[in-house]
Amino acid sequence: MHDSILNFGRYRYLWIALLLSVGSLAAYIWHDPIGVPNGGSWLGYTLGTIGALLILWLLWFGIRKRRYKGATGTLRGWLSAHVYLGTTLILIALLHAGFQIGWNIHTLALFLMLAVIFSGFFGVYAYIRFPELMTRNRANTTRRAMIEEIRELDGQALVLADKVDSSVHDVILRSIQGTKLGGGAWAQLRARDDSSQALVRLKEAVLAAGDAEIAPQSGNTMVMMVDFLATKATDAQAETLRRLIDIVSRKRSLASRVARDIQLQALMEIWLYVHVPLSLGLLGALTAHIVSVFFYW
Repeated sequence: MHDSILNFGRYRYLWIALLLSVGSLAAYIWHDPIGVPNGGSWLGYTLGTIGALLILWLLWFGIRKRRYKGATGTLRGWLSAHVYLGTTLILIALLHAGFQIGWNIHTLALFLMLAVIFSGFFGVYAYIRFPELMTRNRANTTRRAMIEEIRELDGQALVLADKVDSSVHDVILRSIQGTKLGGGAWAQLRARDDSSQALVRLKEAVLAAGDAEIAPQSGNTMVMMVDFLATKATDAQAETLRRLIDIVSRKRSLASRVARDIQLQALMEIWLYVHVPLSLGLLGALTAHIVSVFFYW
């Protein structure tokens, strides 16, 4: 079995998290506080201390992960513990509060903690699932190689377009100039490229070169348009146009794969722009929670 962050060390940290959860739940059931269960009882303070220490330890991971291996174990082991013990915090925090939730700074800390944990769930999914999707999408090549191939196809398309007609050449040139991959965060997440416009514009150019009364009967596929153009052009031009359409179609496929690759990498990284600020907000809310508890104690 592949040793991932979830089954690291034969699920070592899953068992630790389960033992901690079962122990906390058993203590909560056994505990008989005066009045309703709450964070002000001895068990509430104990679970609150455990939860606070866990949060501080989990926040330390942001610093620890900058070093792959140290005296305290591998980064993968730390990440496995980060996932399982972070999930355990949901139960510990609720038991600490005695499931008493109101509109105050304490509940704010709870909600921020839940937001951090659930954003972390997405991060776990992203780092487990997306690399596999990226490998499959790249098909034994690299993004750099695909981009280089797109550039080569652009050069070949211009040469062929120049042999067909000046208007087709202009269309291909504008399409190349308008093709954009990547860009800002929103553009990366949309996984959209402009290479498909080359096919649309090429269709328009081909139809414009023919008879308006006959063109609609030719259908919308590239092959039919090439056959129609063959009735108005020489055999050499028709064959050149067929090769041009093949190249543009190949470029469109490659550009879509590059855009998808960029999207998957963006999804693997952009969640951190939510997870990290929420973690810092949690640290501030936790500090306010602790200070307010001891101030009114």
